[in-house]
Amino acid sequence: MGSYEIERYLNIRSAYGASFGPDGERLSFLMNTTGTAQLWTLEAPRSWPEQRTFYDEQVSFASWSPERPELIFGMDEGGNERAQLFRLDAETGEVTNLTAKPDAKQRCGSASRNEPRARIARAKHRWGGWSHDGERFAFASNRRDESVFDIYVQNRDETGDAAELLYEGDGWLSLSGWSPDDSRLLVSQAYSNFDQDLYVLDLERDPELEHLTPHEGDVRYRSASWAPDGGGIYLVTDEGDADTLYLAYLDLETRELETVAKGEGWNVGGIALDDETGRFVFSRNVEGYTDLTVGEFDRNDPTAFETFPEPDLPGGISGGVSFDPDAERFALSTTGDAVNTNVFVVDVETGESERWTSAPTAGIPPESFDESELVHVESFDELEVPGFFTLPDGYEEGDGEASDDGVPVIVDIHGGPESQRRPSFSSVKQYFTDRGYAYFEPNVRGSAGYGADYAALDDVEKRMDSVADVEACVEWLQAHPAVDPDRIVAKGGSYGGFMVLAALTEYPDLWAAGIDVVGIANFVTFLENTGDWRRELREAEYGSLAEDREFLEEISPTNNVERIDAPLFVLHGANDPRVPVGEAEQIAERAAEQGVPVRKLIFDDEGHGFSKLENRIEAYSEIADFLDEHV
Repeated sequence: MGSYEIERYLNIRSAYGASFGPDGERLSFLMNTTGTAQLWTLEAPRSWPEQRTFYDEQVSFASWSPERPELIFGMDEGGNERAQLFRLDAETGEVTNLTAKPDAKQRCGSASRNEPRARIARAKHRWGGWSHDGERFAFASNRRDESVFDIYVQNRDETGDAAELLYEGDGWLSLSGWSPDDSRLLVSQAYSNFDQDLYVLDLERDPELEHLTPHEGDVRYRSASWAPDGGGIYLVTDEGDADTLYLAYLDLETRELETVAKGEGWNVGGIALDDETGRFVFSRNVEGYTDLTVGEFDRNDPTAFETFPEPDLPGGISGGVSFDPDAERFALSTTGDAVNTNVFVVDVETGESERWTSAPTAGIPPESFDESELVHVESFDELEVPGFFTLPDGYEEGDGEASDDGVPVIVDIHGGPESQRRPSFSSVKQYFTDRGYAYFEPNVRGSAGYGADYAALDDVEKRMDSVADVEACVEWLQAHPAVDPDRIVAKGGSYGGFMVLAALTEYPDLWAAGIDVVGIANFVTFLENTGDWRRELREAEYGSLAEDREFLEEISPTNNVERIDAPLFVLHGANDPRVPVGEAEQIAERAAEQGVPVRKLIFDDEGHGFSKLENRIEAYSEIADFLDEHV
């Protein structure tokens, strides 16, 4: 047994999502002190923060008005991801639901002291930013048609149906902000995670989208920001058959795209830009680790810039960057293997950083946290698969002496699949390493962060090659002197849940147990039942129902369930709009019919993952008990 119970580890807090108020003196951030992320503010480094929202549901983001002491924040209900927008008056504490529609159902449950007893619409609302004068805000929503997103603008003091529908979309639209003069909106349309387009929507004439990025094939246009004069756009892209993302400038008059900074073999992760001063921060993702560049663009040459000293920060970036009103400082959150997430404020010109928040570690000494090592595993076709390997305290690389049998290992596979496991803090990982488990987090083919070619290696008919990468990783673990080869566990969430089930069906002899969290069990039923707004995007990755149904059936774990030998634990949220709960029901039922020891846990008030502390404690306590029984 470990030194601390799971409840202690899950009470390690995270502070993130920071932004400066219009006076530059007050900072807002999200922190999960109450068990779900709520909005807090503070006025000085390490000062006592003030909690501003008091809900059972988690707050997803908060954004200060540029002119008034008020914020807009987002919140859904029960994990259904149908976020509504709320305005908080930072002086009075009054909260107003800005997007509830009159025909929506009454919100259930008791209200806290500042909870508006508003009716919650069933539509999703995706934040698009404040206008510079603070009078209006923009958002994208699927109010009109659940399968597509439209563009809306609303006055700050209006509610309900008052928003003006500016443009009816035909796909997955999102907003990247207002032009410096507030006359235009920058719009992005996504066709897949590796193919997007950018448009400009002019608010002063008949609303039509002006297409900025016509192209053939898959091209990424991401993290778009207006240049200070409004005459161009900064963005990251792989246009021109680049394998990795680079920072570029798009001139709106000539439509020429010029390279600003290359990733030198790695992705430029995105840019945060102050559109008054031209000061910026952009990051490079170097095998999961973060390099930051801080600088200021030349007013006369938009591709030229001077750089400032790189900040000395613990760990990598977690979340976005927010400048203060004068762009003299910026706030961001950082995290690392052994560093829980906190907000730092950085002086732009000197690079000096100061920690502002004090997210506690629940009394667990930070020096007890274990750090990972970056390793590379050769797969079946000689592809090098990167991963992060963490040994429990007392083991060194190549040392198998601490236990005659070696340690058990949890192979934790990320979702996406266009995602990436990076060295960031995980209270769950630290809990299991404290209990004597090793932890292995592979970035199998299909993962983001290693170039477009690597990410495409698992597309459609190549799907099972990524599962073969997991087999190669397990073989590497079995040969490790500190590992017990008979006690290896597969764990994963969402698409990672599919990878767990596929690994159990394809390579049943490798596993002591499997843990499937909100995972896909059958690609056909998943695509048929996922949110209408997501289906086209997911078909671009997994294959389409119209053209690839037979293959999708063939690789679906529910149709190969007779191969599972290892005990299986299935966990899910009843309100999951991405991977409907029926995926958990069918794999648990079919595996049990085959005589597999199956445990199932469904949370009625959760969606795609577990956001509430009491549910997380229950889930991981039961996972620990399950592993104690079978591993």
